[in-house]
Amino acid sequence: MSEYVKITTINGIGTIEFYHPQSNSLPGNILAKLATTITDAGNDKKIKVIILKSAGERAFCAGASFDELIAIDNPEQGKKFFLGFANVINAARKCPKFILGRVQGKAVGGGVGMAAATDYCFATKYSSSKLSELAIGIGPFVVGPAVERKIGTSAFSAMTINATKWFDANWSREKGLYTDVFDSVEELDDEIDKLASTLSKSNPEAMEKLKKIMWNGTEDWDRLLDKRAESSGILVISDFTSRPIIAKKKFS
Repeated sequence: MSEYVKITTINGIGTIEFYHPQSNSLPGNILAKLATTITDAGNDKKIKVIILKSAGERAFCAGASFDELIAIDNPEQGKKFFLGFANVINAARKCPKFILGRVQGKAVGGGVGMAAATDYCFATKYSSSKLSELAIGIGPFVVGPAVERKIGTSAFSAMTINATKWFDANWSREKGLYTDVFDSVEELDDEIDKLASTLSKSNPEAMEKLKKIMWNGTEDWDRLLDKRAESSGILVISDFTSRPIIAKKKFS
């Protein structure tokens, strides 16, 4: 099956689904499509609430595409790639609709950032997460503000420093990345459908005003994440980064 981003709208609920055969990793074209789709859904008056999900069972999102990371050979190209993550986070931040996250499996790097950029995140007990960036010579610079906003500086620091550790779903719930954790995908889907249905009948103006309050203090993120993408673009072409990426790619 080929990679895709698609949206379906039923009874005021817009469901955005993405897929990539490499554990739902995120190449630049998928990132661009996700940012555009989130923005368009936010502007669609027929949509009252958004669900963000990936296809498959045990991998929510593997983060950056190693194929594209390996191909980066100058800072400008690197910045352009990492801006893809910035654009998705900023699209979610600016979207006037609540975004419900559906995390059915493991999340890595940019996948953790995507989960953090949702407004209410459901997960299964299989949804371990890690910020693996330092292990390949960079850091979670672009997704960092979204993750830190959700889980706090102490937990964000722990994930960033211990970059090879999987943090389990219950830890992530305790820290605030996930709101609810379920034993099965079926239970998760039942609950997310219930909340989405309730919100689809709620006052859109009230929800929009509430979202602005919830994201208060992030107004400078266009500039901030641009600078963070620039930093990542420089680091990604260093020997500290290229060697471990190539090694991971060989054994993936």
